Amino acid sequence: MDIVNEIKHFVEAECKKPSSKYGYEIFPSHLVPMVDSAIKLADKLGADKEVIAIAAWLHDIGSIIYGREDHHITGAKVAQEKLEELHYPLEKIELIKKCILNHRGSQQNEQFSIEEQIIAEADVLSNFDNLAGIFKAALVFENKTQDEAKVSVRQKLERKWNQLHFEDSKKLVKPKFEAAMLLLK
Repeated sequence: MDIVNEIKHFVEAECKKPSSKYGYEIFPSHLVPMVDSAIKLADKLGADKEVIAIAAWLHDIGSIIYGREDHHITGAKVAQEKLEELHYPLEKIELIKKCILNHRGSQQNEQFSIEEQIIAEADVLSNFDNLAGIFKAALVFENKTQDEAKVSVRQKLERKWNQLHFEDSKKLVKPKFEAAMLLLK
């Protein structure tokens, strides 16, 4: 089995565990579309597709195993351990760790490599295809009321829109962003 599929199966297995902080839902609703977006961006921008695919599958592993807080840090540690166990090249592990450490817009970390930029961008893009997940996070995990959740989701989408770096990404999600803003007025 190639390394990308090995990592995909590892992440899926972690999502299926009863201890998973987000349950299995995160796999089909966030990770699969995020990986797809990341690979498309890698094709377009000439990035290392294997690194992108692995980093995309692993970018939220810290959240799945340990919870959202500092999941970029815990995720980088889990990624390093898993990839070392699979004898993956150390220089590629370091790049994947940087992708995971710098994917969160809320941390305002600078992304230096194209791979880091792509993982951050694809993570943002996935939000515009998963409004139900954003609402669930606000209502269930953050214990917000419906009105609070509406405000929170609108603010999150506005922040995500402003985090997009690539013009093609903005063009792609602009109709979704405008529709969401209209509905969440």
